[in-house]
Amino acid sequence: MVGRVSVVLIVAVWASTLVVASEKPSGGFSSQKPPDGFFEAADTCMVCHNNIITRTGVDVSIGADWRASMMANSARDPYWQAAVRREIMDHPESREAIEDECSICHMPMTTYPARAAGGLGRVFDHLPPGRPDDPDAVLAADGVSCTVCHQIQPAKFGDPSSFTGGYVIDVAPAGGVPKVFGPFAIDAGRTKVMQSSSGFQPNESTHIQQSELCATCHTLFTHSLAPGANGAILPEQTPYLEWQQSAFRDTRSCQSCHMPVVDEEIPLSKVLGQPRAGVSRHTFLGGNFFMMRMLNRYRTELGVRATPTEMESGIARTVAHLTESTAHIAIVEAERVEGRLVADVVVENLAGHKFPTAYPSRRAWIQFTVTDAGGNVVFESGAWTPDGRITGNDNDIDASRFEPHYGQIDQPDQVQVYESVMGTPSGAVTTGLLNGAVYLKDNRLLPQGFNKAGATADVTPKGPAATDADFTGGRDRVRYFVNTGTTTGDLTVTATLWFQPIGFRWADNLRAYDAAETSRFVRYYQSMSSESALAIATASRTLGR
Repeated sequence: MVGRVSVVLIVAVWASTLVVASEKPSGGFSSQKPPDGFFEAADTCMVCHNNIITRTGVDVSIGADWRASMMANSARDPYWQAAVRREIMDHPESREAIEDECSICHMPMTTYPARAAGGLGRVFDHLPPGRPDDPDAVLAADGVSCTVCHQIQPAKFGDPSSFTGGYVIDVAPAGGVPKVFGPFAIDAGRTKVMQSSSGFQPNESTHIQQSELCATCHTLFTHSLAPGANGAILPEQTPYLEWQQSAFRDTRSCQSCHMPVVDEEIPLSKVLGQPRAGVSRHTFLGGNFFMMRMLNRYRTELGVRATPTEMESGIARTVAHLTESTAHIAIVEAERVEGRLVADVVVENLAGHKFPTAYPSRRAWIQFTVTDAGGNVVFESGAWTPDGRITGNDNDIDASRFEPHYGQIDQPDQVQVYESVMGTPSGAVTTGLLNGAVYLKDNRLLPQGFNKAGATADVTPKGPAATDADFTGGRDRVRYFVNTGTTTGDLTVTATLWFQPIGFRWADNLRAYDAAETSRFVRYYQSMSSESALAIATASRTLGR
């Protein structure tokens, strides 16, 4: 009898909490069925899936973690908004198709229903986030929310038809209840509670933990709209395909790295939750620390809902992920011979895909510096300036050129930049996504186990890296030759691997576009360019005379 009373009281308290939460002006609500037949705002889920604290006092709340991620802010991302606007200005005749394809993964909760009804997704009809004349404002602003990923079916998993936003979400039959999936079994009582509060029925399925789920949006092929493209298709981002051809395929999934498991038993829900082992944090660790900083800095303009503290925590987790789990650099050999210093630098990729991966604005590079005993610079390759440029990098100097891949470096204006460079059908360098038809260069660091000789065409290296014997699965080796002349005393060699989510040229090229979104992003970038790069790893060695 006491047990029954306790349960009744808990449910009563839970119901009271739900009513209060649903009355908040943030857009959350409770319903027996999602109003559009597909999705529900994240606030509804966060009523129960927040305020989860470990025994050591760490907040691992699903809602708070997600809210500070790029997934939650996919529609608010000012660079994405500027890039979409640029593409439309470049190809105005294709505006509807561009907005539809760009919104299926950035604004899925408005685009998927629009497609299901025979229409197309929109981007700028839902911007700025929360606009009062938009009936779908909450769903659009929520980006990649809870009921998107957790409703995706395993249908077509891994098949090319599932890529570029080809995920499948089943429509509940008339009068039926839509399903959401998770890796844990849920008893009948908790199933009923969740169904009554959210309108969804929880179901156990481990497909939610498969890399193929992530691949539906993080494998993207674009059709070039440039003159003379003749139907050319560009693999815009392919981290899943890179992972497939790595040693990680049989040992680690996307989720195992990007959604780390809590190392103790915790409940999934603050309401009626039971402690479980193996709960994944919804941090969605990635590499875009710079955009997260920008979102927090300009949070009012961009409508960011995560608190400043939540965003700072998310940024700190992202920086830790990048500096601890992404790459390693070492000076494996170094010697001074007859007025010359020779050093071999090896960079190792620790990720399960290329580094950098995904959107081609991302780049990493080696800064190699030799200083004398007084701290004076004897030689330097790869320094960078506060405006976001890499000194000596051809592309930052001239938009029509790009820095080649190197096996050996002996001049300060030679820099090993790990990047993908798009080209038009005529071979001109471009940062316009839909002008891109080929890659002129792709020397991004390969994951361990990657076989260049057997790689598929959509992920194989392009340019000199393809034939560089020192550029292999998991690592790259670069030899530096420095003329030290008559320099005496100790020399210190330092090698640092830097990472920049948005390279200088990708931001600067937006200056030519006179639109609110492009101008705003250029302004943001200029104000924060000195924060645009992060030192991932460093190594140092001192050589006597």
